[in-house]
Amino acid sequence: MAIPTLDVFQVIGDPSRRKMLMLLFAGSMNINHLAENFDMSRPAVSKHVKILETAGFISVTDIGRERYCTLKKDGFEELQEWISYFDKFWLAKLQKLEDLLNNELPIDGPEGES
Repeated sequence: MAIPTLDVFQVIGDPSRRKMLMLLFAGSMNINHLAENFDMSRPAVSKHVKILETAGFISVTDIGRERYCTLKKDGFEELQEWISYFDKFWLAKLQKLEDLLNNELPIDGPEGES
């Protein structure tokens, strides 16, 4: 089965994959245990797991006959970089607004009052 290459927003855009990431926040989990939390087939869960792995959000490790999923920071770093770009934008805009308000408002109250 070919797994499509998706950007980070397509990966986290799926509610099932977001839920998988939230479940893995508590710690690593084997795929069967992960699948118990979803109303979908085991192959469907495996496909979602493979997409998360390909995008760098999780790693999958074989331990005996089990496959364990663990959160990995790579996908989250790409997401954080994108969000940080806009954080800087809005912080700059808010700083300009604050500077403007601090320079334009009278210090001792409305006009005519002292």
